Amino acid sequence: MNPTILKTIEAISLRSVAEERKMVLKPLIEYIKNKMDKEQTIRLNFICTHNSRRSHLSQIWAQTMAFHFGIKNLFCYSGGTEATAMYPKVAETLDNQGFEIQMLSDNDNPIYALKYAQNESPVICFSKEYSHEFNPKNEFAAIVTCNNADKGCPLVIGAEARFPIKYDDPKSSDNTPEQTEVYAERSLQIATEMFYIFSQINK
Repeated sequence: MNPTILKTIEAISLRSVAEERKMVLKPLIEYIKNKMDKEQTIRLNFICTHNSRRSHLSQIWAQTMAFHFGIKNLFCYSGGTEATAMYPKVAETLDNQGFEIQMLSDNDNPIYALKYAQNESPVICFSKEYSHEFNPKNEFAAIVTCNNADKGCPLVIGAEARFPIKYDDPKSSDNTPEQTEVYAERSLQIATEMFYIFSQINK
């Protein structure tokens, strides 16, 4: 794994997860364990309204933590109830936290490749609807990361399970002096909870 990400993960390992959040995360942990016990492929699709911030951060950190804890046959995706673009501050934040990032296309909806380890395939990120052909059509878990998508998308077509794991939108800090700090903290919050989830799988 990239050395800077390892340092970030070492710092994350010292952070605590509140008991009420552990209760929110528990059903997803049980879902992953159950799939592993049955030796089934695990597909996690992180969904937020615009697929621009929280869903990407969740997808990337989940895939990274699964690798860190040696969880095999697990694939992470993201999508929205509509497509916009991955917000550039997300890429900047992840770059600062150790990911190697390459922009594969530069248009209204750029495509990014993010690597967490030299010999692993990059996570491909761009904004898309959750049902986009890039994402699984069935036998996946839908993890809803924002209130609007949770309310506006009570049924995720094709999902075999649905988990509301919501995060405050860092968008509230856009164009303020606190933006860099807020995005970094939201990324670390998500990373901490993904660290906790995957640390529990083999227990």
